Amino acid sequence: MIPSIVVPHWRAPTFERTQYYYGSLRRAGGEPLVVDGPELPADAAGLLLTGGVDVDAHLYEERRRPGTDKPNRRRDAHELGLLRQALERDLPVLALCRGHQLLNVAMGGSLVQYIEGDGHRDDEGLSRWHEVSLAAGGGRLGDVYRGGREIRVNSRHHQGVTPERLAPSLVPLAYSPDGLVEAVESREHRWVLGVQWHPERPEMHPASAPLFAAFVAACRE
Repeated sequence: MIPSIVVPHWRAPTFERTQYYYGSLRRAGGEPLVVDGPELPADAAGLLLTGGVDVDAHLYEERRRPGTDKPNRRRDAHELGLLRQALERDLPVLALCRGHQLLNVAMGGSLVQYIEGDGHRDDEGLSRWHEVSLAAGGGRLGDVYRGGREIRVNSRHHQGVTPERLAPSLVPLAYSPDGLVEAVESREHRWVLGVQWHPERPEMHPASAPLFAAFVAACRE
């Protein structure tokens, strides 16, 4: 069976490529199902949340601070609606970069609106790089990477999740060297995983293939 995996329909921001997400799903054996309406289709087997502009700070009861993007409230509302439906149906969810942050906000967490320094944001479209350290056990991420304790990842963000801003129902799975929560999973759902990096991008291939394979396998179950 080729599972249909919902990808919310939004124009990719500068230096992002929607086709990278579609290609990663197809190489893993899934088929993207692009949705621009409010309803999660009945045949949806999973949900992929992609990168993009900053999540609206009002969603976690803060004012937007200098250095943050102008929010796209229509996109926030669209993706939150699809995410909540997926969680209610206990469908697998893979949330990437902005998606990782949106997942945290949707489940009651908040965000650091602007990370000081240049260690995490891209440089004229080129990714930064750093290691992430898996927490003890590593949860589903540890299963994906078969017990490895360090993963080298690309980095293209200026907002993030810290331990004190983590949603209560999310478990931290990996940390950056400066203490950001770089991966999470839900303690309340069958397969819900968020990562702060961009595994869909070509520079992460083939190292990221096991992550997409695990996600698509969960969508088949």
